[in-house]
Amino acid sequence: MRDHDDTEPPDTGPRLVLAASPGRRLIGVGSVTVLGGLMLWVTLSQPLAPQWQVAMVAMGAGALWLAWRMWRATSAWLVLERDALMSSDGRVLARMEDVVSVARGAFAFKPSNGFTVTLRDGGPVAWEPGLWWRIGRRVGVGGVTPGSPARLMAELMQERIARRDEG
Repeated sequence: MRDHDDTEPPDTGPRLVLAASPGRRLIGVGSVTVLGGLMLWVTLSQPLAPQWQVAMVAMGAGALWLAWRMWRATSAWLVLERDALMSSDGRVLARMEDVVSVARGAFAFKPSNGFTVTLRDGGPVAWEPGLWWRIGRRVGVGGVTPGSPARLMAELMQERIARRDEG
């Protein structure tokens, strides 16, 4: 029996992937797109005061921009490695050594079907609509992701935190 072969990576423990479910992705992006389209249609089809026209065009364009951002963001996925929670584009959302807690309860401030990670130190504000966000020391994971894989990822992170804090 050999200890380690240079051609094979060392065991990094369980690796979980969390991706947007296709149905939720379509419903989320579709509903925001319809909202933006309706706002623009109402603006063009109804006589409105000029200030309302400007506001409606801005909100409609904002909703369409948000739909585009959500479509792009949810094409990525999240990966829980042994040492960090990362995005498929290589961004590190949370290093396991910096994670203080994981909240996933019914009354936790978290995205839909997701969980919130509290870190020791804050990071830059970031938002990938429908997948994850970061504000200060909190990282929210979820949105258009399925609940079971997100729950499994949160439980595994909680288990790793408990093991780290024991030893």
